[in-house]
Amino acid sequence: MAGTIVTLKARAQGARREIDLASLDFTNCPVRDVLQQIGGKWSTLLLEALAKQPYRFGELRRMIPDISQRMLTQSLRDLQRDGYIEREVFPTKPPSVEYRMTDLGRSLYTVLSQLLNWAEANHDEVRAARLRFDVEQ
Repeated sequence: MAGTIVTLKARAQGARREIDLASLDFTNCPVRDVLQQIGGKWSTLLLEALAKQPYRFGELRRMIPDISQRMLTQSLRDLQRDGYIEREVFPTKPPSVEYRMTDLGRSLYTVLSQLLNWAEANHDEVRAARLRFDVEQ
């Protein structure tokens, strides 16, 4: 497959990528690196919430009741580490912490929201395709 160029054409206006697979460094792939984090089970939900407004830790925990405190803490740290959100500690008794979207996070969410809308619009079709596939296997 040396020198193979894959052309991906999307239906969205002007969306087109030409990728030379032979020249990709799969051990240091920027797409895999970025998508690995935002594709997590909780990251998308947290970004969705924080795109609307800043929230305190407890508010986020109540918004997503099936996330454990440990997973919420880890997911928020991962999003903060990647620069999508920031954390502010307020000197109250006890201290309160608020999370908000950064400019980088807002730029990600602009694109991510299109994917989320697509997923909602096409969920039934994807589930039907899975069912057809599973029946044929």
